[in-house]
Amino acid sequence: MSDVLCIYYSRTGNTKKAMEEIGAALDAEVVSIRDAVERRGFKGYLRCGMDSVRRETEPLLHFETDKPLEQYRLVILGTPIWAGRCSAVMRSFLKSYGKKLNRVGYVVTRSGEGKFQEVYLQMDRYVPKPHVLAVSLRTDSVGCHFWQEEFLRQTREYLSAKD
Repeated sequence: MSDVLCIYYSRTGNTKKAMEEIGAALDAEVVSIRDAVERRGFKGYLRCGMDSVRRETEPLLHFETDKPLEQYRLVILGTPIWAGRCSAVMRSFLKSYGKKLNRVGYVVTRSGEGKFQEVYLQMDRYVPKPHVLAVSLRTDSVGCHFWQEEFLRQTREYLSAKD
């Protein structure tokens, strides 16, 4: 049983791909979350942006982890950036479970040029302690693989220091 959890929401598959690669490299448990809102297509895209701007959330659909969230040494949260904020689905997760997360890292995926590092601080509002690791990935950029590998290096270093 892994002591690292990678939990994510992905609308288009970009965050899913990044989190599955990170999870495999860390031998971590990987879990997808979602809500019941229809988010496919152009109308879904617009809904995603509006939900983020208004900070609206819907209840999450059932998901399971191997152990209680507070028992993981590190929980890595993966989310796309919507309208300069974390996804409404990840916000719903954080509102419901954030207080149970002792050590968090963030993987945000984006389509824009900006790194959206302010999103880390937005997400930190829901957890007891600030994040220990974070990376902003533009999945179609040349440097994406480099930054993902750098995040993995920092994560391994963090985990080995915690032993």
